[in-house]
Amino acid sequence: MEEDSSQFAETTTTHNMEGQADEEERDPESNSLHQPLLKRTRTLSSTPLAMVGAKVSYIESLDYEINENDLFRHDWRSRSKVQVLQYIFLKWALAFLVGLLTGIIATLINLAVENIAGYKLLAVVHYIEKERYLMGFIYFTGANFALTMVATVLCVCFAPTAAGPGIPEIKAYLNGVDTPNMFGATTLIVKIIGSIGAVSAGLDLGKEGPLVHIGSCIASLLSQGGPDIKWRWLRYVNNDRDRRDLITCGASSGVCAAFRAPVGGVLFSLEEVATWWRSALLWRTFFSTAIVAVVLRAFIEYCTSGNCGLFGQGGLIMFDVSGVTVRYHVMDIIPVAVIGIIGGVLGSLYNHLLHKVLRLYSLINEKGRIHKLLLSLTVSLFTSACLYGFPFLASCRPCDPSLTESACPTTGRTGNFKQFNCPNGYYNDLATLLLTTNDDAVRNVFSINTPAEFTLLSLIIFFALYCILGLLTFGIAVPSGLFLPIILMGSAYGRMLGIAMGPYTNIDQGLYAVLGAASLMAGSMRMTVSLCVIFLELTNNLLLLPITMLVLLIAKTVGDCFNPSIYEIILELKGLPFLDAHPEPWMRNITVGELADAKPALVALHGVEKVARIVDVLRNTTHNGFPVVDDGVVPSIGATELHGLILRSHLILVLKKKWFLQERRRTEEWEVREKFTWVELAERGGKIEEVAVTKDELEMYVDLHPLTNRTPYTVMESMSVAKAMVLFRQVGLRHLLVVPQYQAAGVSPVVGILTRQDLRAHNILSAFPHLAKSKGIEKGN
Repeated sequence: MEEDSSQFAETTTTHNMEGQADEEERDPESNSLHQPLLKRTRTLSSTPLAMVGAKVSYIESLDYEINENDLFRHDWRSRSKVQVLQYIFLKWALAFLVGLLTGIIATLINLAVENIAGYKLLAVVHYIEKERYLMGFIYFTGANFALTMVATVLCVCFAPTAAGPGIPEIKAYLNGVDTPNMFGATTLIVKIIGSIGAVSAGLDLGKEGPLVHIGSCIASLLSQGGPDIKWRWLRYVNNDRDRRDLITCGASSGVCAAFRAPVGGVLFSLEEVATWWRSALLWRTFFSTAIVAVVLRAFIEYCTSGNCGLFGQGGLIMFDVSGVTVRYHVMDIIPVAVIGIIGGVLGSLYNHLLHKVLRLYSLINEKGRIHKLLLSLTVSLFTSACLYGFPFLASCRPCDPSLTESACPTTGRTGNFKQFNCPNGYYNDLATLLLTTNDDAVRNVFSINTPAEFTLLSLIIFFALYCILGLLTFGIAVPSGLFLPIILMGSAYGRMLGIAMGPYTNIDQGLYAVLGAASLMAGSMRMTVSLCVIFLELTNNLLLLPITMLVLLIAKTVGDCFNPSIYEIILELKGLPFLDAHPEPWMRNITVGELADAKPALVALHGVEKVARIVDVLRNTTHNGFPVVDDGVVPSIGATELHGLILRSHLILVLKKKWFLQERRRTEEWEVREKFTWVELAERGGKIEEVAVTKDELEMYVDLHPLTNRTPYTVMESMSVAKAMVLFRQVGLRHLLVVPQYQAAGVSPVVGILTRQDLRAHNILSAFPHLAKSKGIEKGN
């Protein structure tokens, strides 16, 4: 990822035989920070490549740190009150636009899905009513095949980064990892159309994850215009810090648009995707989600009058039990706890199996576009065959006499009692769950006051089928979300447990289905607070709060005993260098000075540097940051001063603008302001290959002092890696300078630079394999 750490020097530490034996027998946990663990036997390798969506991309870090150079300080001092108010107003206006556009696009996606899938199902029902079952199957499979092909071709040929949910990449971005082409206009368009096609095709996936990505794309395009478009009037937010905040608002708005849960959307970003948080960001994300909720409510009110085709009451997962009295006794805690345990076990098992499937799919997808397309179409054919064929295995059940003829059986695309191939007065419970949209399947399995609607066999078939389809579908080259498949699986076994409890409980089977869905989501995604609020906003009943909290806590605790969350697994598979909140315990046994010693010799620049030296450094290294030092600042002792850190992009900008001096001297403040603006420094520079420098210019000089960040974050070389990693992550750094414990003549003022890759556990263990023993002992304890 970060070029500074792309190569580590191969170093060997000389020990005598007795010293080696003593070192291996010593307990690593008892090692002092003053006693180095320099047992490096091979080079630490790190790759700047990772999977972004379905595309292998070159990864860099983001500059979340404020670059306090002379230009920034002058701009900060010279800003008027009007400019400050304009900056504040702009951030709130962008948050408003993010919520507004996300709500509108989410509504259009839901409207398109409900109408496309609705008319497709109505045509299939028409064939079934005429007992033309083969024609119904051909039409059903053909329509799903075409919709899947559209979604896959768009992702494979135009925007590979639009494949998948997008949440792991957003999580990595907010952690400080630049994910190229992840938030561009092409990605946004393909994500919208691809989500409509994939969901309408009946694949076992949801639009919740893609909506989070769509909200983030909208936020990125509004803040910076995307990778190819720049809006001049947005110069105040043209930096990585403000873009990060706005993308956080976009992710929250996406969750709100998926579940109509504004508070849940804010907590989702806080708990799951955001690495850095503050109160001002909390207010803006809540403002964005509130706008989304208002937009969704307005469209639903408009569509209930029949102005949106088949949209009607559908299109958004909503399980309203506000009018249901929830009663439970102390004994009901036992089945609730069982649901939590089952959710934790099945969630971790699902993560494990999905990890294996994704590894297999990566091997298939590496073979090229045709293989990606064939894989998606194969999954589509298999899904269509299962959804259409399995309802024929279920027996027809008589309708409840208390229900009206219009309620049972139903022949339209919605309803709890699908007639399918049954005679009048009978319904097919498995067709009610399978031959419908995923949103309607959730409503049907969540339905309350229907204790005899579904048989145990039908629920078992439904659960097993969606477990298989969930594993096979996620990972193909279409926009896909994990929320809905997990909700469907969890609600199935929750309702099965409700049937098993029967007369021994006062909790409705529909509520058991809700608890089952919550438990599996917590067992797989390991979220608690945000999921609890999302389900409370879905059910609209605070009486579910105690048992929902209990289920989520138990499921997460059980799941954590087996493996990481599904998003952490995907981050690891994609190779995205995500820094966890908690460092490994063995990181206390190594210092940052030892890490710096394992790297190649430090490349530093002088405050006034020759152009030839700058060009040589840029062409022969891939580093993104260089220390700037001044010799002989205190002539009496000959000490060297660390002036700060200058970025590669700023050096390239200097060469492009040819800001050269004929002699070696310091420039005045007005000279740099004439040539550069703080807006230019906030933008990313080009490549050194794009810069042309003449032979005479190579002999000139550049004063780097005005462009140097004079306040970089530094740590003492004796600091443990664990402590440095916490600082690096919480502040959102790109470079962390390591300084010596003492200053003297001939001693460099900086020992080395640490970047994101240097602090990853895997890379440290590859250079210091002795620490693996410490890791094993700590796990054993």
